[in-house]
Amino acid sequence: MPPAVNAPTTPPEQQEKAKKTRRTVSPDGSMTHRQVLESLSGLLLGMFVSILAGTVVSTSLPLIISDLDGDQSAYTWVVTGTLLATTVSTPLWGKFADLFNRKLLIQLALGIFVLGSALAGFSQDTGTLIVFRVLQGLGAGGLAALSQIIMADIISPRDRGKYAGLFGAVMAVGTVGGPLLGGVVTDAFGWRWNFFIALPVAIAAIILLQLTLHLPRHAKRKVHIDYLGAVLIAGGVSLLMIWVTLAGNQFEWASLASFLMVAGSAVLLIAAVLVEFKSPEPIIPLSMFKNRTFTLAVVASISVGVSMFGTSVFLAQYMQLARGATPTQSGLLTIPMMAGLLIASTLFGGIISRTGKWKAIMISGGVLTVLGTILLGTLTYETSLVLVGIYMAVLGAGLGMLMQNLVLVVQNSIEVKNLGVATSAVTFFRSLGGTVGVSVLGSVLGTIVSSRIKDGITALAPADQAAAAAALGSGTIPKISELPSAIAALVESAYGVGVGHVFMYSVPLAVVTLVAVIFLPNAQLGRQNAVQLKKAAGAAAREDEPAENALSAVATGSVALVDPSSPSGQPDGERPAQ
Repeated sequence: MPPAVNAPTTPPEQQEKAKKTRRTVSPDGSMTHRQVLESLSGLLLGMFVSILAGTVVSTSLPLIISDLDGDQSAYTWVVTGTLLATTVSTPLWGKFADLFNRKLLIQLALGIFVLGSALAGFSQDTGTLIVFRVLQGLGAGGLAALSQIIMADIISPRDRGKYAGLFGAVMAVGTVGGPLLGGVVTDAFGWRWNFFIALPVAIAAIILLQLTLHLPRHAKRKVHIDYLGAVLIAGGVSLLMIWVTLAGNQFEWASLASFLMVAGSAVLLIAAVLVEFKSPEPIIPLSMFKNRTFTLAVVASISVGVSMFGTSVFLAQYMQLARGATPTQSGLLTIPMMAGLLIASTLFGGIISRTGKWKAIMISGGVLTVLGTILLGTLTYETSLVLVGIYMAVLGAGLGMLMQNLVLVVQNSIEVKNLGVATSAVTFFRSLGGTVGVSVLGSVLGTIVSSRIKDGITALAPADQAAAAAALGSGTIPKISELPSAIAALVESAYGVGVGHVFMYSVPLAVVTLVAVIFLPNAQLGRQNAVQLKKAAGAAAREDEPAENALSAVATGSVALVDPSSPSGQPDGERPAQ
C-alpha cells in the first residue's frame, strides 16, 4: 500500500490573515450575504435593546405615574422628555457620523441609553424620572440615526428589502414583546425592574458590535463642528417643545407666557438658519431642502411621528384607564398593531427588493394610515375589543409600509457626503412631529378628560360625589382597580371618549402624509451601497484631477454632465446614478 500523502498545511499567520480578509469588505466596498448578516448582528441587537427599553415601560407608565403621585402633565412629560432629547440630539449624531468613527459612536450611544435606563429605575419622583428619561433619549437619538446610516453603508437601496424581515422581526419582538414583558415584570416584581432588564442584553450588544461590525476606514479630513448652530437648534426646538407641553396646563395657550416662549423659539431658530447658511460644516445643510424627495419625506415623517409615538402612548392609557386592563393585558391587547407593522414591513420590503418598485406601496401605506387613524377616532369605552384590534392592525400596516421606506428613498436620492445628516434629519423631523404631537394631543386629552369628569360628577349621588372629589381631586392619574364602581365607570368613559377624540384630531396629519407620499419622485433604487459610491467617486475624482472640462463623477453617486464648450467647465445637469 502506498504511503499516505499529507495535504499541505497553511501556516498559522496565513490562516489568521485569511480570517481577517473574510471579515472585511472587498476593495470595491461590496459585501457578501454572510458578511452583511455578521455585521448586522450587533446592530440588530443594539436596536432591539433601544426598542425594548423604550417599550417595556409603556404598559406600566400609568401605574408608574400613579405610584410617583404624578398627573397627566407628568405622564406626558415622561414620554416627551425622552422624545425631546432624541429629537434635539439626532441631527448632532448624524453630523458626527459624517465626521467620526461610526462604530464607536453607536457603541457610545448604546452606553448612554442604557445608563439612562438604569438610573430611571431608581427614580423617587416624576422629576427625577423625567431627567433620567432625557438621558435615555440622548442615547436613543444616536441609535435611531446611526443604525440607519450604517445600514446604508453596507446594504444598497435595492437590496435593503431582503433584510426587511430581520429589522421587522426585531421591531416586532421589541415592540410587541416589550409591553407584554413589561406588564409581566410589573405585575410580578414591580415597575422598577422594567428599567433594569435590558442591561445584560445591552452589554452583549456592545461586545457583539465590537466583534462583528467591520466598516472601512474613511480618509481623514479636517473636522469642523458647528457648535453655535447645534446650540441654537437645540435651544429653539427645546423651547418649542416645552411650550406645547406646558400650554393649556400651566398657562393658557393665548397668554403672555405663550407669546414669549413662541417668540423666543422663533428667534433662536431663525438665528440657527442664518448660522447654518454660513457654516462650512452645518448640522443640517439647508441645501438638502432643494432636493424634492428629501423635502417631501421630511413633511411625511413629521406626521408619521405623530401616529407612531402618539399611538403607543394613548393606546396604553386607553387599555388601562378606559378598559380597566392590567399592564400585562394592555401589552397583549396592543399586539394587533405591531403584528400589522411587522407583516407589512417584511412582506412589502421583500417585494421592493425583488421588483425595485416602491411608490405604489408607500401610497397604499398612506391610505391605510389615514383609514386606521379615522377608525381609532371612533373609540369609546364600549367599543368591541375585536374592532379595536382590527383598527390597530390597519394603522400598524400603514406605518409598516411607510416608516423604513421614507428613510430608504431619501438615502437613495441624497448626496452620499450628506448621508449621515440626511438620514438623521428624517429621523429628527419624525421625532419632532412625535414630540409635538404627543405634547399637544396629551394636553387635549387632559382637557377632555377633566371636563367630562367634572360634568359626570354632578350627575352622581351626593355620597359618590364626595368620594369622587376625594379620589380625583388631586389631579393625579387614578388606579382604576381601587376606585368605587360608579367613579371607575366615570373615569373609564372620560378616557375612552378622550382617546377617540385625540385620534380624530390627528387625522389631518395623516392626510398630509398621504399627500406628501403621492408627490414623491418615483426614482429608481440604486444597486450600490454608500461605501461603494464613496470609493467610486474618489476614484473618479483622482482620474479627473489632471484633466479639465472632462466628464466627472461627483462625490454623491451622481454623474455630472459637463459642457466642454463652457469655459468654467460647470455641470449643465445631473441625474442620480443607478
